[in-house]
Amino acid sequence: MGGMNELEIGFSASATRQEQLNGLMEQIMGSYSVSDDEGPLTDAVEVFLQRQPHLTVRRHGDTLVASTNFGRERRVILAGHLDTVPVIDNFPPRWLEPGDPLIREDVAAGHEQERVLWGRGATDMKGSDAVMLYLAATLTDAKYDLTYVFYDHEEVAAEKNGLRKVVEAHPDWISGDFAIIGEPTDCGIEGGCNGTMRFDVITHGIAAHSARAWMGKNAIHAAAEILNRLNAYENRAIEVDGLTYQEGLNATLISGGKGTNVIPDECRVHVNYRFAPDKSLAEAKALMIGADAGAELGNGEHVATGGVFEGFGIEMKDESPSARPGLTSPLAQSLVKLVRERTGRDPLAKLGWTDVARFSMLGIPAVNLGAGSPLLAHKHDEQLPESDLLLMANLLEDWLK
Repeated sequence: MGGMNELEIGFSASATRQEQLNGLMEQIMGSYSVSDDEGPLTDAVEVFLQRQPHLTVRRHGDTLVASTNFGRERRVILAGHLDTVPVIDNFPPRWLEPGDPLIREDVAAGHEQERVLWGRGATDMKGSDAVMLYLAATLTDAKYDLTYVFYDHEEVAAEKNGLRKVVEAHPDWISGDFAIIGEPTDCGIEGGCNGTMRFDVITHGIAAHSARAWMGKNAIHAAAEILNRLNAYENRAIEVDGLTYQEGLNATLISGGKGTNVIPDECRVHVNYRFAPDKSLAEAKALMIGADAGAELGNGEHVATGGVFEGFGIEMKDESPSARPGLTSPLAQSLVKLVRERTGRDPLAKLGWTDVARFSMLGIPAVNLGAGSPLLAHKHDEQLPESDLLLMANLLEDWLK
């Protein structure tokens, strides 16, 4: 599955808009691009973008930034990641004809006579990527200048994120007045995002032969208190700027022990905290481990000085800030108005983490708007009805023209 180096991206000028979008979607879906293997797809997208005379195309690693220079007063950024999570018997992709039993009931509802593209990345987020590629080729006289960002390594640890690397290396490439991230939203607007942090909560014991357990101290038994605190924690729904964000604090992994007849001297409970955008990353960390614990990415174990896990060892593994909804800017409000008129949908809160947080840190208001259901992201039966491509393309084209 090492990728398709001969992939060529393009569409016929004489085809219908739906056919053009379907073709782009089919081409990029057919390129295996699990995180770390985005290179061949990035290469093909780069060739496609370079064929558009109105775009200036730059590349950093496996991230592409293509910009117009129409001389407009304001600039809008359209961003999408090219990588996917690992496949689960869902690659290569295929079209499902109406009535196919593989079409999910929730997808078929309202799309009874439609073809559906099934496979890894259909909703997260190659559908939106296909629309953005279409717009990159066809929007040659928009009312705003446009910057398209196609980036790598969104589905893995933040340190690998291609957008993050471009922002650090070439901040002038990512300047603008408003940004749209193509994460799946059923073509509605989802504002802001929860922040996320992952860390190990650690107990220590004393190793001993299990036949003489009293000579040691069992670190796995000591972890019961960690689980008790997790069970006792009340996850809250928090309203921020009119949108409601659901928080979550959960153990996602647990490990400990060296052998079946050895009293374990260490146990680690891996915890993921998803926090609402009413708090900064520092405030969220303080709630979990105390304000002065000193635990940072890459600096090993520190003792929690307060918060939920006070007294336990903590080793930080990953952290990304939240983002407020970003719906107060005039550009956001005009997009909200158009989406409401076309779909009847009001903005919702984005519950997962997305790169709107990265734009928020740059002072650029950003929203999530993309093709496909967010509930299908990462599932084995990811699928996208073809009309979602057309709806997203029509919405953005009408707004940008």
